[in-house]
Amino acid sequence: DFQPFTVRVLSRNYLRGGTRFRKLSAVNTASTAMNFEWPWQYNFPPFFTLQPNVDTRQKQLAAWCSLALSYCRHQKLYTLDVMEAQESPVFNNKKIELPGKLSMEAIQVVFEELRKKGNLEWLDKNKSRCLVMWRRPEEWGKLIYQWVSKNGMVNSVFTLYELSNGDDTEGEEFHGLEEWMLLRSLQALQTDGKAEIITMDDGKGVKFF
Repeated sequence: DFQPFTVRVLSRNYLRGGTRFRKLSAVNTASTAMNFEWPWQYNFPPFFTLQPNVDTRQKQLAAWCSLALSYCRHQKLYTLDVMEAQESPVFNNKKIELPGKLSMEAIQVVFEELRKKGNLEWLDKNKSRCLVMWRRPEEWGKLIYQWVSKNGMVNSVFTLYELSNGDDTEGEEFHGLEEWMLLRSLQALQTDGKAEIITMDDGKGVKFF
């Protein structure tokens, strides 16, 4: 059985007037991990050892990056604790013989590759926690604006809470989007002249054009 993917995540619960962080806690995602479609390499023991050949390693790292991003997208994970990542099912396949676990050094190499690709940002100098972007801010912005246009809400004003947690966005891909990513997405739209981030009495909001 897969072990729970233990990560530390920022709260998806926001209070108008700012982001409220819940207590850092382990999130059990064992049941949803079971539903994830693992790539063929995941059951191939050499996949869990970084290969010395340069070309082979590049293909291997590309596969690891794709797997990590796909899993985070499946679980809607935006923030990871690197020290705990080694025990996650992504980097630890207990169904195969050794080596079925990626070393911490190799995980750091994968994460650095994700950083180079623009899919990861470190939260501290020690590189112990990171933001993971399986969809870039511009892509989120496009999804949000498509929803706004489709529902005839251009020239409307929303609070950040209404966009990410409101009843109207229930079922949309960006529902539950963490505030840091939501803000970046809206900033991308603002750069394109499609939105303006505004300050409201109860926090930040946005007007769409």
